[in-house]
Amino acid sequence: MEIISSYNLIIEVSIIIILSFLFNGLSRKTNIPAVLMLIVLGVGLQYILKHFNAETLNFFPILEVLGIVGLIMIVLEAALELELKREKLVPILKSFTVALTGLILSTWAVVLILYNFIPGMTMQSAWLYATPLSILSSAIIIPSVSGLSASKKEFHIYESTFSDIMGIMMFYFLTGKLNPAEDSGVTGFAGNILLTIIISLVASYAIILIFQRIKSQVKLFLLIAVLLLLYALGKKMHLSSLIIILIFGLVIANMKLFFKGKLSKLIDFDKAHHIYHELHTITAETAFVVRTFFFVIFGLSIAVSSLLSLNVTIISFLILISIYAIRYIILRIFSGKDIIPQLFIAPRGLITVLLFYSIPAEAQIADFEPGILLCVIIGTSLIMTFAMIYDKYRNSMAINIASGRKVESVKWKAPSIDNL
Repeated sequence: MEIISSYNLIIEVSIIIILSFLFNGLSRKTNIPAVLMLIVLGVGLQYILKHFNAETLNFFPILEVLGIVGLIMIVLEAALELELKREKLVPILKSFTVALTGLILSTWAVVLILYNFIPGMTMQSAWLYATPLSILSSAIIIPSVSGLSASKKEFHIYESTFSDIMGIMMFYFLTGKLNPAEDSGVTGFAGNILLTIIISLVASYAIILIFQRIKSQVKLFLLIAVLLLLYALGKKMHLSSLIIILIFGLVIANMKLFFKGKLSKLIDFDKAHHIYHELHTITAETAFVVRTFFFVIFGLSIAVSSLLSLNVTIISFLILISIYAIRYIILRIFSGKDIIPQLFIAPRGLITVLLFYSIPAEAQIADFEPGILLCVIIGTSLIMTFAMIYDKYRNSMAINIASGRKVESVKWKAPSIDNL
């Protein structure tokens, strides 16, 4: 039976999208991340392909492209939801601090585990392998926290977005260290970020001012194409390209803040807001489709047999313990006692996979088993699932208890002279 044919591909792609939509609905009811269901679907398809002798397909180029586009769409989607107001300054700084501290400490802990438990692992390679395993997955977190309170939801959106961006920047900073001739050091790295921010602001203003004057009804995919082009060119220039996407999203989502004074005369807020709302819709839809195929193809490409290794189990278990121990300490310092379910919302996902496959050949270690990657992704996702289910149960119980208590009244009686 021929699996890879025009009509078969259309049928297969359509069925996967329909199943992904159903998984999202099931996820909202059960709190099981749709990403886990997609990975399981991919693993199932892997065995179906083996049955038809089609398992030799190379999915990595597709996985890499989907990962990059998905990353851009997810960060843009998150940025479009972030409001920059004075009262938001404290939550933003808190989320940034938690994300940065968690990233650095978790990476350091994973480095020690990999360095001591994997033969041939050098300290430099350990940092490159540990960084992807320490980055929170906004691709999993953002769709999963919609049922939380506004403040907790906002915290997780900020934290996961910051973790994505800083984790990627940290990874490519470490990658630059492999080639001393190209290593610009901390000063050059800071200058790179500053240059990226300046370019991002200029590009964001230019895009908004130009696109509000385009009268064509089909301009949103043109806008996305421009953003993808800027991201790719930024990568070619060794800039922190994800900052370009983040800043553009923040600018268009907070136009009244960025277009003040004389600049306000250059923009038609009604047209610009129309672009914003349409972009928000198409970004969410695109992110959904890209995320769907990324995790299904990831499931297709993983070696399930590696999960049976005792060494993989031990290393993965130690990494999971370090993730939640460090997260517990950080959240207790910055959030006090109310850290449920935030403590357990720390899944790894799209960026972890994408950066893992981006480790340069000269830093790769033959004895590192990809099963560790899969165990950590599945483990953190399952832990988040149980925490979200428990939190939902706890809230339901609190509501039931409150509803079951009768509201009584006491008849007021005027005091008598004898009681005065």
